[in-house]
Amino acid sequence: MMRFPSSLLPGTPTRLGAHWDGMGVNFAVFSANAQQIDLCLFDPRDRREIARFHLPEYTDEVWHGYLPDAEPGLLYGFRAFGPYDPVNGHRFNPHKLLIDPYARRLTGPISWSDMQFGYRLHSPRADLSFDRRDSAPYMPRCVVVNDAYEWEDDVLPRVPWDRTVIMEAHVKGLTMRREMERNPQPGTFQALGAPEMIAHLHRLGVTTLELLPIQGFAPERYLLERGLTNYWGYNTLAFFVPYAGYLANGSPHELRAAIRRLHKAGIEVVMDVVYNHTCEGSELGPTLCYRGLDNAIYYRLVPGNERHLINDTGCGNTLNLSHPRVLQMVLDSLRYWASEFHVDGFRFDLAPVLGREPYGFDPGSGFFDAIIQDPVLSERKLIAEPWDPGPGGYQFGNFPPGFAEWNDRFRDTTRRFWRGDAMQQGEMAARIAGSGDLLDKRGRRPWSSVNILTTHDGFTLEDVVSYAGRHNDANKENGQDGHAENYSANWGVEGPSDDPAIVNLRGRVQRAMMATLMLSHGTPMLLAGDEFGQTQNGNNNAYCQDNPISWLDWDRAASPEGQVMIGFVARLSALRRAHPSLRAARYMHGRHHPLPGLADIGWFRRDGSPMGQEQWGEEAFHLLGVRRASTDTHDRVDVTYMLLNPGGDDIRATLPGPEGRWTMLLDTTSPEKPETVLDEGTKDVVVPAHGLLLLSLAPDAEPDASLGGDAP
Repeated sequence: MMRFPSSLLPGTPTRLGAHWDGMGVNFAVFSANAQQIDLCLFDPRDRREIARFHLPEYTDEVWHGYLPDAEPGLLYGFRAFGPYDPVNGHRFNPHKLLIDPYARRLTGPISWSDMQFGYRLHSPRADLSFDRRDSAPYMPRCVVVNDAYEWEDDVLPRVPWDRTVIMEAHVKGLTMRREMERNPQPGTFQALGAPEMIAHLHRLGVTTLELLPIQGFAPERYLLERGLTNYWGYNTLAFFVPYAGYLANGSPHELRAAIRRLHKAGIEVVMDVVYNHTCEGSELGPTLCYRGLDNAIYYRLVPGNERHLINDTGCGNTLNLSHPRVLQMVLDSLRYWASEFHVDGFRFDLAPVLGREPYGFDPGSGFFDAIIQDPVLSERKLIAEPWDPGPGGYQFGNFPPGFAEWNDRFRDTTRRFWRGDAMQQGEMAARIAGSGDLLDKRGRRPWSSVNILTTHDGFTLEDVVSYAGRHNDANKENGQDGHAENYSANWGVEGPSDDPAIVNLRGRVQRAMMATLMLSHGTPMLLAGDEFGQTQNGNNNAYCQDNPISWLDWDRAASPEGQVMIGFVARLSALRRAHPSLRAARYMHGRHHPLPGLADIGWFRRDGSPMGQEQWGEEAFHLLGVRRASTDTHDRVDVTYMLLNPGGDDIRATLPGPEGRWTMLLDTTSPEKPETVLDEGTKDVVVPAHGLLLLSLAPDAEPDASLGGDAP
């Protein structure tokens, strides 16, 4: 066992966290209001404390010290001394072992106990009381690490945004039930990088894998007591730590190896990150890290009532990104993942919180200004979830250039349109055109709209067409959790059905919605499992279901029906790649003409005539036709025509000009039907009920100067 000196050397405040320099370890931790911080060291064999030191120096509100001869693998934690004055926002309690906010590895789980609370949990004085019991036996230990890893020739794929196809997936849910030849540990990063998974993503045309939270998170105590857990992971404990549950052998290098394999296959990895709150909850929550180090700085407090935390997140607390040191922690964390794990981008959970200053949401907030000018982060893919439960929390379309945004307007409109709701045609047209009505400003491009149809939060695509209402009894919250309005329909039977007519109709609607997603302008995002009919049995809030409700059922993928749907999605991706008019790099408004008389976008009625303004408001509207034209890299004009019929009857539609030979690329009601070249001079096509057709014009067609069509 290492022999320790009587005290620490001063060290340096310049790098927060624990850093090994080859001769020892420097410790540095921020706290503006602490009066003393102790470093506690632990025996790796039995977790008992074996040494304690005061951090000897305090520079620019950073406590720091240096331990000579210490090496990677050392276990440590902090204790912070200061006022316990909840009324004024201070909650220091040195009896509580604290995790280093910059820890890069943790060992051991949180074992929930009353001792982790800074106050006596059942005291009549509530959080004004003080708990003197030691929490160390129930806390993980921080581990000093050496991040050295041989990346060799790893290169970020840097897929252009207009060619990006995202799949949102959960590391465990994606891989837990997938059989693989080399026997990687199911549900881990090992399985994520397996050849079978990469082959599946390649077949689908997925370029970018967006992973639900993989930073260290903790399940809520009340969930564990009900036999559930925080499966999704939106409950961060440690912003620099890969979640231990996804490591087969405990080494963070497993994640690096998976990313390296995905990169070699040309697939990007985007992390879903949660910097809006932590797992410490409200002022009545446990003291694990940030609360014990400096509650009044790390969290936003209610002005004039500092005992209470602002809860803009709906999770009990809100990180105070208005403070430079908290902002620094978030940016340091992002750069760490980008540089040390070669992550390709980030999806920011509840992103308005990150841009909310004391006066409200500001697209020019410190967070956005800092990240956009950062030479590393500004070159990564940046995706915002543009809503949160706080005041003014819906901010879709208001994020600064450089950010893409999840588009819930696309989700809701597509579901309502294909359900047959009235008066959706104008809204659907705007979403197909990349939501330029909301995003085309400040030089933003169509890729800024991340078009979502389903996500982890809500129904799967199979459930959108199988359930009229949520069925969340397994969550043990009286079925009242999750969204009440899903814009879904069961098409005659609630839940599974063996009626061939209902099964056929559900399949038609699913494929039509999937085609709308993949063939619209913007960045399409698939939910893992939708490509083969994954169901959650009507649960639209499976955040606590770490079981087959959430794990992908790969038997469905292997079924004949699953294989048809997988092939269909792969075909949609191929069409998107082949036709630049389907993935426009710039917004189309009908004002640009790739050829004389041929507008870049136009909208048409069933008789082939251009839509007039009065037709957009027709309640009995049942057909939407959109022609798009753009120039490819060889200066050839690509022309496609898409017809959408959400109604229950087939509709005969006249093709608009230009005249020429059209090819039927896709009929969603016949997913395995190959491309068909129509007879010369074909004027009409039949658009099947609940169906979408996609046609293309031979590139040598001559345009007709009389062509028109109004942009929506």
